[in-house]
Amino acid sequence: MSTLPDPSAGAEVKAVDRAHVFHSWSAQGLIDPPAVAGAEGAYFWDYDGNRYLDFSSQLVNTNIGHQHPKVVAAIQEQAGRLCTIAPGFAVDVRSEAARLVAGRTPGDLDKIFFTNGGAEAVENAVRMARLHTGRPKLLSAYRSYHGATAAAINLTGDPRRWPSDTASAGVVHFWGPYLYRSPFHATSEEEECARALAHLEDTIVFEGPGTIAAIILESVVGTAGILVPPAGYLAGVRELCDRHGIVFILDEVMSGFGRTGRWFAADHFGVTPDLLTFAKGVNSGYVPLGGVAISAEIAAGFDRRPYPGGLTYSGHPLACASAVATIDAMAEEGIVENADRLGEHILGPGLRALAERHRSVGEVRGMGVFWALELVKDRTTREPLVPYNAAGEAAAPMNAFAAACKKSGLWPFVNMNRTHVVPPCTLTEDEAREGLAILDEALTVADTHTV
Repeated sequence: MSTLPDPSAGAEVKAVDRAHVFHSWSAQGLIDPPAVAGAEGAYFWDYDGNRYLDFSSQLVNTNIGHQHPKVVAAIQEQAGRLCTIAPGFAVDVRSEAARLVAGRTPGDLDKIFFTNGGAEAVENAVRMARLHTGRPKLLSAYRSYHGATAAAINLTGDPRRWPSDTASAGVVHFWGPYLYRSPFHATSEEEECARALAHLEDTIVFEGPGTIAAIILESVVGTAGILVPPAGYLAGVRELCDRHGIVFILDEVMSGFGRTGRWFAADHFGVTPDLLTFAKGVNSGYVPLGGVAISAEIAAGFDRRPYPGGLTYSGHPLACASAVATIDAMAEEGIVENADRLGEHILGPGLRALAERHRSVGEVRGMGVFWALELVKDRTTREPLVPYNAAGEAAAPMNAFAAACKKSGLWPFVNMNRTHVVPPCTLTEDEAREGLAILDEALTVADTHTV
């Protein structure tokens, strides 16, 4: 740690926070936010001297780790040269960030519309799809998260949608593939793929193909479970979209920029969408940034008519400078390859070994540095360790597991009955093994809640 413990300073930070900061997704009177003093690499620490191995990458966005010196230096240099400029100007760092992103997206997604984050990227992607097709409806999966803004929260499939669901947003949800809890009673990946595609095709037919502007999917479902699609599924969705003139949007806000061991998760499946949303890992969240990568056909539709959307901070110079430095560092230091290697040789085998030792682990799934352990009460029935959307006492088993992780110096990403293993792409093998050892210990707590 680069700072000495200072509990009194931490207490002051927390007191001011509680007096004035309104936190997202929280009942304000029931939370106790930890006061963070600093961070570096795969670790962050508090004012009491407790250091945590960050197996959450905060919100699965610090792909390059905390305080990467090249990115910090780039932000400092850009601040000294040009802090801000309106989106209507051409500026070197914005152009270079767009060029670097376009050079890594699949196919002809060569035009980049910058936003401040992932939710705004989704908002603009679906707006482009509706304008391109002249159709109103949007299809998205029940197990999904696409953001908290107006259209994005309605597209989202998890319970965070419920308080904001207008029932008039033009969104229709469908079931995506999830073999472990198959809604299609499938017994193999092949069956799950075929039946999920048949279900989606039926949904399209009964909704009316001519009314559907876009289908949006996370290339690998993130917050809702790290669900890797079976071979052929994304290609099958691409074919359905082509057949019916529907825009295919892949949401790579969480899965992009090395998280799955490729620049984009779509690269694993050989599929090119019409629009691709990104954020988070593009610059590890050092400065807010997101965007939409746009196909040549859709971009051409706005050559002679204005695109009716914009943001004051679209392509903000400080954000773009951090993106340029992040992408360059990832390429120079082999960070994407490191994520792939960790998944293949350390995290994947290590997590599967934990599953063999702990009866609370029902399934292990993932790739790169993007994994989930699904925790269950009973492996035979696959009953989740806690109920869907559990809160309060019903969530106690998962809370106890998370507390055990934190007590031993690991910060987990816990959602419902799962713990997601999503460390920075820069994680070392020793750090990965340290995290696995802490998970091994914490899972003994989860085991006490099984039958």
